[in-house]
Amino acid sequence: MIRKAKLKDAEEILNLINFWAKKGRVLRRSLNYIYENLRDFWIWEERRKIVGVCSLHIVGWKDLAEIKCLVVKKNFQKRGIGRSLVEMCLKEAEELGIKKVFALSFEKKFFEKLGFKKIDKKKLPSKIWGECINCVYFPADCREEAFIKKIS
Repeated sequence: MIRKAKLKDAEEILNLINFWAKKGRVLRRSLNYIYENLRDFWIWEERRKIVGVCSLHIVGWKDLAEIKCLVVKKNFQKRGIGRSLVEMCLKEAEELGIKKVFALSFEKKFFEKLGFKKIDKKKLPSKIWGECINCVYFPADCREEAFIKKIS
């Protein structure tokens, strides 16, 4: 079941994200970050356990948002959970009047299947690079690619 995150979910969201951060797949987050951005998060819950999370973060730009923190527990992958979470974020973006949604990811095929197009990272506003300093691959070994999708 997909739903918006609640305060009681913060620590479970943090643990799931940071599990994948330790493997170099997403950026590490703090509990403070989760609380401050809680309204951005969608979660997939099964049997009262969070098995997937994704957030839609509006960038300080008039028509742009970012898909962030997309992670699914390992034994729940390949079941459409990640896709459903991203689709929910895209639906929310459309409802908010956002024109474009982007993601920085290692998962090229995943985002292309969802209709995202690969773009040069330099085409994105420089403000989005503020978090890159926290990445294990920054600066010289960045392997993430940028993807963007126009919302109708």
